Amino acid sequence: MSTQLNGSAPTSELPSTKDMRFAIVTASWNSHITHALRDSAIATLKNAGVANEDIETFDVPGAIELTFAASQLIEASRFDAVIVIGCVIRGGTSHFDYVCQSVTQGITMLNADCDIPVIFGVLTVDNEQDALDRAGGKFGNKGTEAANAAILMADFSRRTN
Repeated sequence: MSTQLNGSAPTSELPSTKDMRFAIVTASWNSHITHALRDSAIATLKNAGVANEDIETFDVPGAIELTFAASQLIEASRFDAVIVIGCVIRGGTSHFDYVCQSVTQGITMLNADCDIPVIFGVLTVDNEQDALDRAGGKFGNKGTEAANAAILMADFSRRTN
C-alpha cells in the first residue's frame, strides 16, 4: 500500500481496523480549532470501521500536557495508537517556540521509545486563520490526516510485531 507524501489522503484503501482501539488526546487551549480536528479524526476512524467503543477521547489543558497524557495511555496498553491534537498559535513572545519544541520532542521521544505509535496532530501556525484553514478550511482537516496515519501506523505495528 502506498500513500502520498504531500499529506493528503492515502492513495489506496486503508487496512482493516478490525479489533483496533484508538485514543485521542485533545488540548483544550484553542478549543474551537482542536475540537474541529478531534471531531474530524473521530469521523475518519468511524468511516474506516472503528466502533464507537474502540475510540476513547481525553482532554488536557494545553499542548505541553499532550506528552504526559500520551505516555500514560501507552502505559495502559489498551490502544493500538494514540493521536494527540493541539493548536499552538504564534504570539508576540518566544513562548510559541518553547511550546512547539517541547511537544514535538516529547512526542518524538515517545515514538522512539515505546511500542505504540503516537500520531502528531498538533498545528503549529503563525495565526488563527492558518489554523482554521487546516481545521476544515481550504487545506482540509489535519484531524482526518492524523486518523489515517493512526490506522496505518497501528497496522504497521501489528505487522512488525
